[in-house]
Amino acid sequence: MSTRYFRVDGIVQGVGFRPFVHRTARALGLDGWVANVNGHVEGEVAGPPARIEEFAARLRADAPPLARVRDVHLTAGSAHPAYDSGFEVRPSAPGAADRATREIPPDAALCEACLRELRDPRDRRYRYPFINCTDCGPRATIIEDLPYDRGRTTMRRFPLCPRCAAEYADPADRRFHAEPVACPTCGPRLAWADLRGEEALRAAVQAVAEGGIVALKGLGGYQLVCDAGDPRAVAELRRRKRRPAKPFAVMVPDLAAATRLAVIGTAERQALLAPERPVVLLTRHRRHATSALAPEVHPGLSRVGLFLPTTGLHQLLLDRLARPLVVTSGNLSDEPIAVDDTEARRSLGGIADGFLTHDRPIRNRYDDSVVQFAGRTRITVRRARGLAPAPLPLAVDEPVAGAGTQLKHTFTLAAHGRALIGPHTGDLSDQSAHDAFLTSYAHLKRLSGIEPVALAHDLHPGYLSTQWAKEQSVRLMPVQHHHAHVAACAAEHGVRGAFVGVAYDGLGLGDDGTLWGGEILVADLTGYRRVGRFATAPLPGGDAAVRHPSRTALGHLLGGEPLGSPRPYPWLVQPFVDRLDRSEVDAVRAMVAHNVNCPRASSAGRLFDTVAALLGLADRVSYEGEAAVRVEAAAGDTHAVPLAHRIVRTRGLWVYDSAPTLADLLARRLAGEPVGRLAAAFHLTLAIATAELVARAVAEGAPRTVCLGGGCFVNRRLLTEVRRRLRAHGLRVLVGGQVPVGDGGISYGQAAVAAARLAGER
Repeated sequence: MSTRYFRVDGIVQGVGFRPFVHRTARALGLDGWVANVNGHVEGEVAGPPARIEEFAARLRADAPPLARVRDVHLTAGSAHPAYDSGFEVRPSAPGAADRATREIPPDAALCEACLRELRDPRDRRYRYPFINCTDCGPRATIIEDLPYDRGRTTMRRFPLCPRCAAEYADPADRRFHAEPVACPTCGPRLAWADLRGEEALRAAVQAVAEGGIVALKGLGGYQLVCDAGDPRAVAELRRRKRRPAKPFAVMVPDLAAATRLAVIGTAERQALLAPERPVVLLTRHRRHATSALAPEVHPGLSRVGLFLPTTGLHQLLLDRLARPLVVTSGNLSDEPIAVDDTEARRSLGGIADGFLTHDRPIRNRYDDSVVQFAGRTRITVRRARGLAPAPLPLAVDEPVAGAGTQLKHTFTLAAHGRALIGPHTGDLSDQSAHDAFLTSYAHLKRLSGIEPVALAHDLHPGYLSTQWAKEQSVRLMPVQHHHAHVAACAAEHGVRGAFVGVAYDGLGLGDDGTLWGGEILVADLTGYRRVGRFATAPLPGGDAAVRHPSRTALGHLLGGEPLGSPRPYPWLVQPFVDRLDRSEVDAVRAMVAHNVNCPRASSAGRLFDTVAALLGLADRVSYEGEAAVRVEAAAGDTHAVPLAHRIVRTRGLWVYDSAPTLADLLARRLAGEPVGRLAAAFHLTLAIATAELVARAVAEGAPRTVCLGGGCFVNRRLLTEVRRRLRAHGLRVLVGGQVPVGDGGISYGQAAVAAARLAGER
């Protein structure tokens, strides 16, 4: 007989791990105990040595579906264990501080077993919206403290009834120590005005069926729901939410319903059915009838974001209504998702026709995650509910943090080989979003036990994340925006040495004080040097140009960087100018001529804006990236011949001169070439120019590993074309999969840079 202590690190709390340990030990005839301690699981086991080794192996190999086992440690146990035959689950304990990062389990969507019970009239949880078990239900959104026990969640206000308590205490039951366990007798209840329970649900169903908009209290915050097939309802939601064009996500009851609406491959299918239940961006069917969705859901675009129910409440709504539903964030544009009931009624009162709420508080704010696929390559657009704050690997020892950027904001806390990306916050210029960031940062720091010794931030002094960082009493590490983009990709893939970074996005402050956005860097995780870029052009009106692609286009046409290529001839430009407001054209012309409020930028994102305007796809936009989305949608999978382009050498850098590209675009458009073919040609041209820029850097001794980063690589066609051409040069090409390629991944890249710099000092 032998006695050993064991400890399991990873996501092992809130995922049914202690019940699993209990069953495993009993099956092997072992004595002992198990408990949640700090952020891990530990215990003691006694029995024949061979069975103890088998026990440890099963903990690694047979863990519950939601668990992520990182390490299983066995050490010498008690000389004289103080327990008789049997194995018990002991009460949790805070434990002593240690080097392990405490990992918080993310929320998980309704599992198949609970779905069957939800629909079974014989089951006592029949049609109970808050049904869950150890394999599904709320986790990160209800946790107030660790170790993860019911008393440290927002479920503590719901004492268990005798039947739920019996399930909770029964090792053979799948709700054994399922902390959010509840039933209609003892758990949360729905509310709609003065109605409760099933009556409240019926009222909400009726409101949606009659064309109304319902504010629904979901897992990580309030959501706005309406009939996705009702053009008037969707248009009214756009008007009230102040979201004129950005696509809405659509929830469907099951995979079969999703398949009727969109093209779904193996990777997309797996993502739709995964416990994370992200919104998956999919291509709509071309030939099948698509009247199930109103055109206003994703106006002018061929792709739609679909996802499956995340909770029993969503499933009940969809079962009753039998139609796809718009399910979008419960907020006004650019504000964070509402979580507090009072806050929700204040901010959503002018949008919703009614509130379907409940009495379980949401402790932590998590919007829906968004992913897409380019072939088999997964691209995370937004890392939020279901994904965050699950840890990601990162080469980090001393604890560090990344403050993030301004738009699509996240923060990152990292220590001891793991990084936790906080929830998506949005645009920090909104006061409520800034407050949400501060609250989330403080809470995740306390839960994880990470107290950073260094805080990385963006170079831009105007970013509120930078201003906040400079107020903290910790060592600061400024990290250039585009270095952070490509460092995020490199760190996710475990690249330790030098690499070529291709960073294409909207705007970021360069180390020379100018605005960057189309950059080729030779970098490692500690630093970089710029070896290539896009030609610069003025942004008339500064930040205002981002919302006015026509201004950006005029900036390129009137004041593009003089690199030896002639600007497009006036007779090519005039048809574009003639359809714009004359006073605006004159104002922009004067601004460019006198260099008034016209910062120059080498931006790939702004070049997409320019092409969108020149092709008549977008003169003004209502959300960041809209013009680029429209260019990608117009291109589709159309075959095209590339546009003219030119790579020049200036001041030690290889530069893509976009003037020939724009001149050729205008000439071919004037000759009658279709917009879709020209949009496709532009994507192809950028990919060819990128491959040439990188190839020239490699010829001068740059590494043969290429890391792609920046929001432009959310564009599937651009990513596919760039990757194909770089691989044709024999290069290894990497792109972020779990870390967002856009600004939502900046904080992870900042943390990676800070960690590498600290390691280099030792």
